[in-house]
Amino acid sequence: MAEQQQQRRGKKGNRAKEKETEWQERVVQIRRVTKVVKGGKKLSFRAIVIVGNERGQVGVGVGKAADVIGAVKKGVVDGRKNVIEVPLTKSYSIPHLVQGEGGGAKVLIRPAAPGTGVIAGGAVRTVLELAGVRNILAKQLGSGNPLNNARAAVDALTTLRTLSEVARERGISVEQLYEVG
Repeated sequence: MAEQQQQRRGKKGNRAKEKETEWQERVVQIRRVTKVVKGGKKLSFRAIVIVGNERGQVGVGVGKAADVIGAVKKGVVDGRKNVIEVPLTKSYSIPHLVQGEGGGAKVLIRPAAPGTGVIAGGAVRTVLELAGVRNILAKQLGSGNPLNNARAAVDALTTLRTLSEVARERGISVEQLYEVG
């Protein structure tokens, strides 16, 4: 009887671990920030965290706290609140070329042939990898700020549409999209 209870507990524990490990978190930047107050300067930390499951879902979060661990935890919570869906093709790329903006940063993301890999830099690379994209070309334009670049990448990925979505919006079949006329 005691063995059965232990086995049940083990199974429940495994399920909880599977749900937790499904999502990956990567810290892009940790910065020490100060606020000038009456008694002097108050130090705190800002963490930029990207959360994704490598199956088409990704989110960017920011957390601020007095210690680094607290800032990262807050960033993860914020990232999970702001998760978006990314439509992926069979070759783990995106359906079409897209641009996104976030603050002063602009990002150009272009689909690529199978075997290309993730050709991107900085925070954009992390966003694309955690979204599950494996073949893509991306270029950061404008600002080099990691937070703005991550937000620009997310902005670009939110504007993606699949062929079936476009056909549904137009009220025609997918085959009619390919017809030249």
